[in-house]
Order: sequence, then C-alpha cells, then structure tokens
Amino acid sequence: MHSLVTLLSQTWFIALMGVVLIGAVMSAVHHAEVIAHKTGEPYGTLVLSISITIIEVSLIIAMMFAGHEGSEFIARDAVFATVMIVVNGVIGLCIFMGGFKHHEMSFRNEGTNSALAVLTALATFILVMPMVTVSTPGPDFTKSQLAFAGIASFALYGAFIFFQTVSHRDYYLPKAEDKKTDSDIHADEPSNLKVTVSIFLLLLSLIVVVGLAEALSPAIEAGVKSAGAPKTVVGIAIALLVLMPEGYAAVRAARANRLQGSLNLALGSALASIGLTIPTVAAIAIFFNLPLSLGISTLNITLMYLSFFIGAITLAIGKTTLLQGVVHLIIFFEFLFLSLVP
Repeated sequence: MHSLVTLLSQTWFIALMGVVLIGAVMSAVHHAEVIAHKTGEPYGTLVLSISITIIEVSLIIAMMFAGHEGSEFIARDAVFATVMIVVNGVIGLCIFMGGFKHHEMSFRNEGTNSALAVLTALATFILVMPMVTVSTPGPDFTKSQLAFAGIASFALYGAFIFFQTVSHRDYYLPKAEDKKTDSDIHADEPSNLKVTVSIFLLLLSLIVVVGLAEALSPAIEAGVKSAGAPKTVVGIAIALLVLMPEGYAAVRAARANRLQGSLNLALGSALASIGLTIPTVAAIAIFFNLPLSLGISTLNITLMYLSFFIGAITLAIGKTTLLQGVVHLIIFFEFLFLSLVP
C-alpha cells in the first residue's frame, strides 16, 4: 500500500496510468459497439450508459463511506457535472464534429425531446428542490423528502426506459434515409460467442476505467488544492474521466453521421446518472444515516437551466448544424470557467 502511494506521487507513473486509461476507454467503446450491433438500437446505447452508471454508483458510495471532508457533496457534484458535461460538452462536441464533416445532420426529435424533458424533471427534483424546500435549512432534504425524491426519480427513469425500448422504440431509431448509408446496419451481426466475450471485456474495461479514475483522484485533488481552485473541480475532473467511454463513443458515432445514436447515448447516460445513481445513494444514505447534500447553488441553477433551454432549441427541429455545436461548447467552457472562478 505504501509503495502504491509512493508511485502515485511520481509524474511518470501518473502519465502511465493516463495511457492505460485511454486504452481502457477505447476497449470499452469497441466492445460496447459489438454488443450494440447485436442488440440493435436503442438497446445498444443502454449497455454502455447503464454499465458505467452502476460502477459510478459504487465509486460514489465508497467515497461516502470513507467519510472524508466534503463526502456529503460527492453525489451532488458528480451528478451535476455529468448533466453539464453531457448536455453541453458531449452533445456540443458531437454536433460540432459531425457538422464540420457532414455540414448538416438529422435525427428523430420526438425521442430526443422526450429524453430532455425527463432529464429536466429529474435534475429539478434532485438538484433544485433541496434549495427551495423549507423543512430543513440549506441544500438538504429531510429523510422523507429524500426517500420520495429517490422513488420519484427511479419511477420516472423506469417510465422513460419503457417508452424508449417498448412503447415508442421507433422514436429512437435512425431515420430511413440514414439507415441506407449506415454501414453498421448492413454489416453481418457478430456471433453469440463474440458478444459474450465482449460483454465480459466491456465490464472489465469499465472497472479499469473507474478504478484508474479513483486512483488518479488524489493526484487530481492535490493539483486542484495547489492551484487554489474550489473543491468541486475534483468532482468535475472525475466525472470527465468516468464519462470518457461514452463521450468517445458518441463522438465517433456523430463523425460517422449517426447523430441519433450519439444523442441516445449522451442523453441516456445523463438520465441514468440521476435515475439510477440518486435512488441508490439516497437509500444507502438513509439506511446507514450518512450525510447527503444535493442542492446546487444559484449560479449552477442558472447554468443548468440555460443548458436545458438551449438544448430544447437545438433538439426542436430534428436537424443540427455546426453553429449549434459551437453554442453548446461555449456554454460548457463557461461552466468550466465559473467552476474555477465562481
């Protein structure tokens, strides 16, 4: 253990871990795409987002049980950072990169608008309501409020999954004209053995990604502290590391003119981050009597609703151009800057 701590203080070892992390990300994306090609949309995009969310929950819970200073804010920082990274960073980069290569891309706005509406409701339940309830001071729920918020979030996420995969699955499938030019649709399906191996290797890759993110977090925290930046920056950095597989897969799909898959993956990961993470964390916090603060500041509320408003405009007509990607990316950089200089 002592030798590992010593290695984590060495620049060369941190750089080596970064290289391994990138390799694990690329491996996770490859195996997720194999599974997605076998199961088809939108089931395929659920594989990567739910897998990463389950491991992210484990990471948050481990930090909460460690009881370090500020551990009650870990879930809040991770969820809020995920929403902002996905809605502005990932979607913005996908639209920008895809627009730069293909000029204009299309998607089914019925599905994406539904997903954004659910995400807006979930984020409001969890991140905003604690700031306006009066039963407890500050950014906290009472236990009964926390329990109800967790149940409501899980129920809403479950309703969305049913809508996406059963009742209105066609809303999340590429348009007919996009299918004609999508080489993945016409390629041979992978064998059952290959899919089984990919499932195992995907889980292994995701464990490596999150494990390395957790191992690198002390180095990130030390760097943030030495730079005099706010402690919430640590949560943003860890969220960026954990979201790397989804972000990379989404950008690859956009560059291949598969924006529908990019948006399914991006919005699905943000929805799972709240709809699965918060109910689990809330249940454990209540059962083990752990402190949990979920309310975000007025500044972050403003940034979040600006993101949702611009996102609704972007997703309204079912077509995107490079300019819309630029708008989302500028909002993302504004979020990063104000996280450093609130």
